[in-house]
Amino acid sequence: MTLIADGGSTKCDWILLGSDGEVLMKTRTRGLNPAVVPEGELYNRLMENQDLSQVFKTTKYVDFYGAGAGTETPRKIFKAVLENLFPNAEVTVAEDLLAAVYATTTEPGIVCILGTGSNSCYWDGEQIHTKVPSLGYVLMDEASGNYFGKRLIRDYYYQKMPRKLAREFEQRFDLDADVIKMNLYKQPNPNTYLASFAEFIFTCQDPKGYFWKLITEGMEVFIENRVLCYKEATSVPIHFVGSIAHFSEEMIRDAMKPYHLELGNIVRRPIDGLIEHYRKNVLASRA
Repeated sequence: MTLIADGGSTKCDWILLGSDGEVLMKTRTRGLNPAVVPEGELYNRLMENQDLSQVFKTTKYVDFYGAGAGTETPRKIFKAVLENLFPNAEVTVAEDLLAAVYATTTEPGIVCILGTGSNSCYWDGEQIHTKVPSLGYVLMDEASGNYFGKRLIRDYYYQKMPRKLAREFEQRFDLDADVIKMNLYKQPNPNTYLASFAEFIFTCQDPKGYFWKLITEGMEVFIENRVLCYKEATSVPIHFVGSIAHFSEEMIRDAMKPYHLELGNIVRRPIDGLIEHYRKNVLASRA
């Protein structure tokens, strides 16, 4: 049995596949970003899931693709966590960009993640190439959930948000300054907390108004910094994965037009594309 996971900072999707590609189990845990979640909490979030606990000893392969696994130290920490919980499995831990590639394309292209965080890479058909390391939600993560969450909170406090939307925002979230600062500076996972505000953009009626402008500006910054940094940008499709990308397709298209970029595939949940990738390319060699 092969257990594959697509892990973000907010949530992590797990799929257990049989040797014939049959889906034996689907489950979800809280976010498992080893760059921001302490080692002990990684254990807790895995062990609290009853579906996973039932296959700790029987799973033969565990392949985790996740946010925060793009650098060596957090990747090693999380690999050790998984090896302890799945003692009979061969464990691999890779960055979420690789899952994004497998979910969107087999041909050369630029692949972007727009979820809780953001990132991009160039896929040459065989390997990933990253131009700029991701430094996370404080310094980067343009056009991500936490990026837009920060914008919403700032615009609300600076009174740049339209009054009607500001009243709805007040009703939806606790915007007390002390509560916000507690979550940002005292509680774990501030990036996830910030991203929780972003859903407001996609659940309110504001056709081509404040939200449109907000998202378009974020997409323009992302394209300038995370897409145009690749010399191949104008000659290959630009693919996207993640919920932010899924709900922002029209704004992405508009932001790409001035640069004559080609929009490729947009996949909301990479785990779905991963299943097909494993059925076509991986499971036969593990039978």
